[in-house]
Amino acid sequence: MTGSRYQVYLAALPEVCAADPALMAFTADAKGRCEVFAWDAGTGRARQVTDRPRGTLHGTIDRDANVWWFDEDAHGEGHWRFQPFHGGPDLPGLTGVPAGTPRGLAVSDDGIVAMGLGDGRTTTVHLGRRGASAREVTRVDQHATLSGITATAGLLAISGPAGSAHAVTVLAADGTPRAVLSGSGEHGRLWSLGFAPTAGRDELLLVREDDDRYLLASWRPETGIRTYAWCAFDSEITARWYPDEDEGRTVLIREDRHGRSTLYRARLDTGALTRVPTPPGSLLDAAPRAGGDVHYLWTDTAHPPRMHSTAGTALPALGTVPGRVPGDHRDLWTPTPDGPVHTWLSLPEGHGLPQGPGLPRGETSDGRASEDQPSDGRASDGRVTGERGAPPPVVFLVHGGPADHDRDAYDGVVHSLVASGFAVARVNYRGSTGYGPRWRRAFGAGVGLTQVEDLVAVRADLIGRGLVRPDAVGLWGTSWGGYLTLLALGTRPGLWQAGVAVKPVADGVAAYRTTTSALRTLDERLYGGTPDDVPEAYARSSPIEYASRVRAPLLVVAATRDAKCPPGQVRGYLAALRAAGARHESMWLDSGHDGYEGGDHVAVLRRAVVFLDRELRGTHRAPKTPPADRRGDSGRVRTEAAAGTGNAEHTERRTAHAEGHHPQRPARG
Repeated sequence: MTGSRYQVYLAALPEVCAADPALMAFTADAKGRCEVFAWDAGTGRARQVTDRPRGTLHGTIDRDANVWWFDEDAHGEGHWRFQPFHGGPDLPGLTGVPAGTPRGLAVSDDGIVAMGLGDGRTTTVHLGRRGASAREVTRVDQHATLSGITATAGLLAISGPAGSAHAVTVLAADGTPRAVLSGSGEHGRLWSLGFAPTAGRDELLLVREDDDRYLLASWRPETGIRTYAWCAFDSEITARWYPDEDEGRTVLIREDRHGRSTLYRARLDTGALTRVPTPPGSLLDAAPRAGGDVHYLWTDTAHPPRMHSTAGTALPALGTVPGRVPGDHRDLWTPTPDGPVHTWLSLPEGHGLPQGPGLPRGETSDGRASEDQPSDGRASDGRVTGERGAPPPVVFLVHGGPADHDRDAYDGVVHSLVASGFAVARVNYRGSTGYGPRWRRAFGAGVGLTQVEDLVAVRADLIGRGLVRPDAVGLWGTSWGGYLTLLALGTRPGLWQAGVAVKPVADGVAAYRTTTSALRTLDERLYGGTPDDVPEAYARSSPIEYASRVRAPLLVVAATRDAKCPPGQVRGYLAALRAAGARHESMWLDSGHDGYEGGDHVAVLRRAVVFLDRELRGTHRAPKTPPADRRGDSGRVRTEAAAGTGNAEHTERRTAHAEGHHPQRPARG
C-alpha cells in the first residue's frame, strides 16, 4: 500500500480572523505532512502557507489577517513566523528572541505580540510589536504556558504545570505581577482559558476543580475570582468567550462526559445555561464565532471527523475516509469494587452485539438512570446468545495520558484492526478524564498498577460474556499507554498473548531523570515525590522491575529524539528483556515523541498489525489499513528482532502519515 493513499489531519478547527471571520488558518494534509493553510470561506479556496520537510503543526491567525506558524527544527525548537493572509514574505514574529519550544502565542488587537518559549527547564515570555524587537517580560523556572493577552495588551496570563503551587499568574505588560490565582481545597486546581476578546473588559475565563466538580469562573482586576456555582459539571469542561460585544459576557462550554461531548451556552450576567444541539458522539473541538455561529468538529467511532457550522459557513474538508467505517461499535460497563469501568468495544462484521451491551442494571451508556433490562440477544448474566460467529481475537488499545480518555470517536488504528478481523477494546481505566475528579485521582493500588487492575477486570468481563477469545488477547499502547502495556505484561504475565508498546515509559526512575520538567512535575504529583523521596513507589510501578517475568511476545517501538519518553530508558528495558531471554522485537524511529509528517506511521501500523496477527492468530496476512487517520510518527525506521541474545537488523524508509497532538496538559500520550 503506497504512502500516496494516506492523508494527515489535525483534529482541530480553523482559527478565525477576529476582524473578518471569513478568513481562517488551519492545519491539513500536504503530501503526507501536516502544513498550515489559509482558508477563505467566501471563495471556498485554500492556500498552502508552509512547506517544511518535517511538517508544521502549530498555526493561527491574528486580527490583521496574518497567518502565524511555529518554524521548528528536528528537536522541536524554533521561532514563530507570520505571513500576510494573501501571501508575501515569511517574517519573524519578534526579533532578538532565542530559539525555544513553543509555550504559547498571543496577539493583541493592535499587533502587540506575546510569546512563551521554553529551554527545557525554564519558560521565558517575550513581548513586542509584531515583527519588531522583543523584550523579556518574565522568566519562570519551570514549565509554564502563556495562556492569554488582553485586547489592549495591558495584561498577560501564564499557567503553571499541573501540581504547581499557583496555577495562574496575571502580569502587567512590564512583567509586574497583578495577581496570583490558585485553586481551593485539598484537590482544587485552576485552568486559564483566555481573556475576553473585547477591548475595555479585562476578564480572564477560568475553570476550577472543587472536590468532585468542575466549575466555571472568571477573574477581573477589580473583583478578583468569581465562581459561578450554577455552572458546575461532574466531568471535565473547557470554554471559550463569544466574540461579539452584543453577546455580553457569554461563553460556549464543552463537556466531555463518559466518552461523549455536549455543548452549552452560558450567559454569565443572567445565569442562563442552555444546551447547543449537536449529534450524539464526540466533539474534538468547538468554538463560538461572530453572529452567533458555532463551529464544531464532530465524530463518532463509526464516522471520521467532519467540520460543521451552525450558520452554514463553508469550512475546509479534512483528509479523512468517507462514510461509515466497518464493524459493530458499542460501549459496555464492567462492575468493579471502585465503580464501573467504561469500555468502547468494536467488533468485526459478523460478531455484532445486541443494542446496549453490558450496561450495569440501572445505568445507560451515558450514565443516566434507567430501568432498562438486558436487551434481546443477551442472557441475564450478560453473555451474548444467538447465532454469531466464533469470538475474535481482541486487542486492548490502551490510551495514554493518564489524564486523557478514549471516546466515541473515530480512530484509524481501531479501523485497521477491526478491518483485519480483530475486536478492539478501549478502556477508560481509573485515572482517565471524563468521569469526574474522584475517578481521575483514583490510584489506590499504585501508579499504573491500579490501571492494570482495570484492564484485567475488563478482560475477564469480555471473556465471560463470550465476546472475545480467551487465548488471543493482545495489548497495544502508545506513550503512557505503552507504559501500561509493559507493566501489564510483566505483572500479570499469564493473561496476555502479545503486546505492542510504542514510545513507552519503560523505566520509571530513568524516565524521570531524563524527561521534560513538566513531566517530572506530573510524576511527582502522581507518586507523591521524586524517586529519591519515594523510591519504593517508583520501583513498584516501573516496568523494568518486571522485565524478567514477561512471557508474551513483545514489539517495542521507540524514537531516538523522544524528549517525553527518552530513548535511553527504553534501551535499558530492551537490555533487561535480552538478559531474561524474553522474546521481543524492537523498531526505532528517527523522530521525537509527536510526529507531524507522513514518515513512519504506516510502517508502525503495518508492523504492529502483522505482529499481532502472527502472535494472536498464527497467520501472516497483510493488514487492512484505512486511507486516512490522525495518529502517527515520523523519521527513519530501524527494526530488530531478538530472542535471548540472537537478533537481526535492517534499515529502511517508509512513507506514512502523521499524528495530531494536543498539548493541552503535561501528558505522555
